[in-house]
Amino acid sequence: MPNTKSAKKRVLQNEKRRMRNKSVKTRIKNQIKVLKLKMETEGTEREDLLNELSNTFKVIDKAASKGIIHKRTASRKKSRLHKHVKEYLGEVAPE
Repeated sequence: MPNTKSAKKRVLQNEKRRMRNKSVKTRIKNQIKVLKLKMETEGTEREDLLNELSNTFKVIDKAASKGIIHKRTASRKKSRLHKHVKEYLGEVAPE
């Protein structure tokens, strides 16, 4: 338990930030799920898939710019998703 007034304030601030960070991370995970679901759905057009990939990149970049996830983590996620989509579209041979 915090004893000083400033320590009590820090506890409140940390909790508020934790909840904000948690919601952004959840949004990233949900956006990735939407993208993967589009890939699994038959009849998804190439442009729709690339639009969804772009939206996913925006969510990831926004989180990285705010410091919620590290910039290299964001880069790694984007790279893996892009590779996965290109394999799905047949533009790159799977390894």
